[in-house]
Amino acid sequence: MEREIVTPPELAEPRGFNHGVLVDGGKTLYLAGQDATGSDGDIVAPDDLVGQFEQVLDNLATVVEEAGGVSEDIVKLNIFVADRDAYRANLEPLGEVFGRYFEEYPALALFEVSGFFKEAALVELEGFAVIDEEAADAR
Repeated sequence: MEREIVTPPELAEPRGFNHGVLVDGGKTLYLAGQDATGSDGDIVAPDDLVGQFEQVLDNLATVVEEAGGVSEDIVKLNIFVADRDAYRANLEPLGEVFGRYFEEYPALALFEVSGFFKEAALVELEGFAVIDEEAADAR
């Protein structure tokens, strides 16, 4: 499976995201919105955006791994936050968490929303992964 980062020279250089990811081959996995719910059903790290963000990425990675992939197979994420200013104030620690799951950023979009299903949730992510069938079979 080939993966190519698409960065048009006419657009501003991306920082903390990529404009596009072109993938050839593989199976598409649609990732449902994940909040910071832990295995006990409760929100992990109440009132801690960075802690919740890490749990959300861990939840997404678990889904991708169950399908035979790895977190790097995620090519698009939509990030929903309760407070955009809090997200922007935590860009460095959020970037550090992101770096534990991705060598290269997927295509990203950020949305501020008025609330989530679980009131204690501060962030939710959903997106797409493309899983290389041959690599998945080898794992």
